[in-house]
Amino acid sequence: MAQDPLVVFTPSGKRGRFAVGTPILTAARQLGVDLDSVCGGRGICSKCQIQPGLGDFPKHGVTVASDALSDWNAVEQRYKDKRGLIDGRRLGCQAKVQGDVVVDVPPESQVHKQVIRKSASQRPITMDPATRLYYVEVAQPDMDEPTGDLERVGQALEAQWNITGVTASLGVLRALQPALRKGQWTVTLAVFQPPHGRAEILDVWPGFFEGPLYGLAVDLGSTTIAAHLCDLSDGSVLASSGLMNPQIRFGEDLMSRVSYAMMNPGGDVEMTRAVREGINTLFAELAREADVELRQVVETVFVCNPVMHHLLLGIDPVELGQAPFALATSGSLSLHARELELSNLNPNAQTYLLPCIAGHVGADAAAVALSESPETSDDLVLIVDVGTNAEILLGNRSKVLACSSPTGPAFEGAQISAGQRAAPGAIERVEIDPVTKEPRFRVIGSDVWSDAPEFAEATAETGITGICGSGIIEAVAEMRMAGLLDPSGLIGSEAQTGTPRAVATGRTNEYLLWDGTEAGGPRITVTQGDIRAIQLAKSALYAGARLLMDELGVDTVDRVTLAGAFGAHISPKHAMVLGMIPDAQLENVTSAGNAAGHGARMALCNAGARAHIEGLVSRIEKIETAIEPKFQEHFVNANAIPHATDPFPHLAAIAPLPATHFGQGGEKNSSGRRRRRA
Repeated sequence: MAQDPLVVFTPSGKRGRFAVGTPILTAARQLGVDLDSVCGGRGICSKCQIQPGLGDFPKHGVTVASDALSDWNAVEQRYKDKRGLIDGRRLGCQAKVQGDVVVDVPPESQVHKQVIRKSASQRPITMDPATRLYYVEVAQPDMDEPTGDLERVGQALEAQWNITGVTASLGVLRALQPALRKGQWTVTLAVFQPPHGRAEILDVWPGFFEGPLYGLAVDLGSTTIAAHLCDLSDGSVLASSGLMNPQIRFGEDLMSRVSYAMMNPGGDVEMTRAVREGINTLFAELAREADVELRQVVETVFVCNPVMHHLLLGIDPVELGQAPFALATSGSLSLHARELELSNLNPNAQTYLLPCIAGHVGADAAAVALSESPETSDDLVLIVDVGTNAEILLGNRSKVLACSSPTGPAFEGAQISAGQRAAPGAIERVEIDPVTKEPRFRVIGSDVWSDAPEFAEATAETGITGICGSGIIEAVAEMRMAGLLDPSGLIGSEAQTGTPRAVATGRTNEYLLWDGTEAGGPRITVTQGDIRAIQLAKSALYAGARLLMDELGVDTVDRVTLAGAFGAHISPKHAMVLGMIPDAQLENVTSAGNAAGHGARMALCNAGARAHIEGLVSRIEKIETAIEPKFQEHFVNANAIPHATDPFPHLAAIAPLPATHFGQGGEKNSSGRRRRRA
């Protein structure tokens, strides 16, 4: 008997089989997918917009045919005619399952909008922007000296500001003559001066114009895109915002997107179009929020991993999916924003992409190095930027090493049974009493713990919707400390742990964090599958760090810096209990916040920082984890919680872990004695 079609939702990763003819909205509700609807599925509100995929999705084991959903209908056409509907979008209440399908739920269709936590750092930046305003007095045209207006503007810049050999686009040339005459032969020019190459006039205003000018620092991640709108006169951040990377519908992790490009002709073009559209949307939102004229946004700086780097540029990333992982270019790039189809800024705006370190260590890692300066440290510092693909730096004044490690999306709530992105209502903090085994937790949007009398009132608006990345990390670590989880990652049974919250599910057990089913809410558990997903992610992270330590011949580090928005929200103690990072004194494990974003702002606001990072990247030694023979050994040893062989003396001093063993031959009965084998 044929199986019902498989429906996979992104970015949540939730999936299930549904009968032919099931509306996508119905499937979403049954799986607990965050898909909005106000009108009850009558095609009136348009809140349930979805973006179906097409082609091969190796990550999900699905091939989506063109007829996977029911045909476009009159209700959808009527809505599009009246209010507009983005090409390719469908209404979830109208589109019905006909075959296996991958469905993306865009941010605007999600009830609980994701919290993009990549806020701007407050650290000071030395200002030396590449684009500045220059007021010049220009000689009037003379019959005896038949030079053009642009040439006389160039002469004025050289004489008054010592800027030589400027160029200008056709658009600036069109605006130059009327501006000169309106300003009575005085103009203000926005001039971009790169470290290498000729200066360029980006815009012109008649007379004296004092600006300001603005720039955008963009952290283009595989899961989220975060941007900061900055004043180029003082570096202040006027607005910060972010959105889910719309490429998620093609694959949650980088290799899934490379596979999509390999298996679907034109797939790279689709992904490039999607990410550029998302960036343009984000830019427009930031300008509206800050009440900034788009014309005055004259520069952008991007930091991103190599796959995102290539897809932003419109380069097929297929070579990054196979050894030797060759980049089309590893150097920095200075381009016109229009070459990348970035439209919501000045037509002549400049774009700078930081250099990539290696085929799997991108410009985001370079930005972290620029922000954290490991090359100036006397201590041996390990810097970990935790994300779908973790970037790891290790070094001091003597040497700096770098690698990346494929952690996957589990740390961001994906591939977790009750997982979700960081949004109001998501569990983000967890504590478990080691005696009673009872949990308490906090959700995003409230500072009240779940065991407080006012918790229900404090969370009435957000509800309790799932568990995000920081929450699942704390939950697993707390389970280990409370004796609910053994070092191999096995969850004990009710008899073994002494708590009815350990619930049998088939041949394994799960731990019940919250049961909201009586009030129509979700039942949130940590399953054995969740533990395995976290083990795989943390093992990849630790193995990468361990490879760098091997290269330097050390077993310990002096300091650990957790970078990235995710790093800022995880507890150092829980990260160490889990074995995400090597053992160190807890006070020496700190958060650097959004280091990649800060590095992007440094490069945006200081032209000298661009030259500095270009030089530093050439000196960083790259380690390729994919071909290192010891990676697999380190990975396997790191599967244990916290580790199978590496000692954790600093951790043992502050959080001694119970010696529980729930596997075959090591199970304990309720009296604590080992069971005899039959």
